[in-house]
Amino acid sequence: MYIGSHLSISKGFANAAEEAVEIGANTFQFFTRNPRGGKAKDIDSEDILKLKKIMKENNFGPLLAHAPYTLNLASYKEHVYDFAKMAFKDDLNRLEKIPCDLYNFHPGNHTGKGVEYGIDRISGILNEVITGNESTMVLLETMSGKGTEIGKTFEELKMIIDKVKYSELMGICLDTCHIYSAGYDIVNDLDNVLEKFDNIIGIDRLKAIHLNDSMKEFASNKDRHEKIGEGTLGLEALVNFINHPQIANIPILLETPNELAGYKKEIETLRSSYNK
Repeated sequence: MYIGSHLSISKGFANAAEEAVEIGANTFQFFTRNPRGGKAKDIDSEDILKLKKIMKENNFGPLLAHAPYTLNLASYKEHVYDFAKMAFKDDLNRLEKIPCDLYNFHPGNHTGKGVEYGIDRISGILNEVITGNESTMVLLETMSGKGTEIGKTFEELKMIIDKVKYSELMGICLDTCHIYSAGYDIVNDLDNVLEKFDNIIGIDRLKAIHLNDSMKEFASNKDRHEKIGEGTLGLEALVNFINHPQIANIPILLETPNELAGYKKEIETLRSSYNK
């Protein structure tokens, strides 16, 4: 079972890996750059060597890089669109230097221009930036559907993938809070939700899990994460989720509102409830 949390790399990748080990994790997620801005730290080759050593010694699974929230690949505003294109391309180049082959991003907001327009804008950047030679799998994140978000349905995500030339490099990061808020009932109807995902997108494209409880009710279209077992999904449903055979061996990342001690407790709880 590969499980970890979101960790800061402000003190370096090796420091984040050490923190992961301290909380019982064997993977972690990190922002590629300032999540509310655009600046990225220089990559330190010595730091990366230390990271690789820690990962090898502790049998780490795949790491997950997360794009900043400032990226909006669906925007009609050219300066916003150009920034998204620049940062996306730069992130993919930087990830070739890091032992991380999963890159997750929020598809974007069409801001009133319509879903089809937004999907065309998103696929436009993906086709311009992805060369087919990358070692990184690009992941679309499932969204809750607040405002004009794209990606609240499996169909919308599939539409993006179908427009990408090198679609073999496209995958999905499934967020439990988001899909529950979007109207996919993983509490009472998990088998059917995953069957629907498989039929529309293909379960083979599911490459990472954001395991989060939700502060909001089912189908609320609100994106408010809660600690594991303290929200509307509940511990039982999340344990059933991670133990589902179609979720086996997929990296699980926590994005719950926690400090390190809280993540450690959640990881211990989930590991003790894991049946594989």
